[in-house]
Amino acid sequence: MTYLDGKLGRRVALRLLATSAAGALIALHANRVFAEIQARASRPRLVMLDPGHGGMDPGAIGVSGTHEKLVTLATALEAAKLLEATGKYRVQLTRSEDVYIPLTERVEQAQSAGADLFMSIHADANPNHRIRGASVYTLSEQASDAEAAELAARENRSDRVAGVDLSNHEPIVSEILFDLARRQTNNMSLRFAQDIVSELGREVQLMVNTHRSAGFVVLKAPDIPSALVELGCLSNAVEERDLRQTSYQRKLAATLTHSIDDYFTRA
Repeated sequence: MTYLDGKLGRRVALRLLATSAAGALIALHANRVFAEIQARASRPRLVMLDPGHGGMDPGAIGVSGTHEKLVTLATALEAAKLLEATGKYRVQLTRSEDVYIPLTERVEQAQSAGADLFMSIHADANPNHRIRGASVYTLSEQASDAEAAELAARENRSDRVAGVDLSNHEPIVSEILFDLARRQTNNMSLRFAQDIVSELGREVQLMVNTHRSAGFVVLKAPDIPSALVELGCLSNAVEERDLRQTSYQRKLAATLTHSIDDYFTRA
């Protein structure tokens, strides 16, 4: 089918595929993907918490020497306790101690476990030491289009989407299934980010542009709604002091737990 060689736009290709055997195949496997996503909803929700950095990678370093990797781990451990205490969630962490985990491995852990939600926890640093506040990131649409394509090409479209292996299908079929799942996931990630911003805003100071987008590797699972939370700025002396305190970490953990509750209530 020469009309799929990239000379025609995606919309034209989709219209043609809709009336072809390939279109029927896409519809069949898209139904399988979304059926698996729905089946997950009947199981206890699995939340994957990702404490940023670790081991040889300290992350941001505060004005008085606080390492981001320790703040993120402490907060993630507190959040895990609170989530498990609700009785509504299963919780896994990409790391539960001070060890280095490659970025792609963090995503693979979430996919292998069949996670329903992925939250990466970080603390920021800014050249302007007066800036402080929490912020939330989701995957940039522009970056995800280019980099998701590169990721899929590099792995020969063998990524699993909701447990369905795409590697045995024609490249155009795999590409469109991948794209459909990614778009739905991006929309869910945006809703999750809104819940995080709402809950954080009730308890802590936020940055002016609170919800942002960027091409973080850990946000690129095509089938798991994901967000990255910057708990605050270690480059600000006042916020660094707060982020080091156990009581503040617990407050942040409670806020993140509430945001996860909000998300699943609306999901």
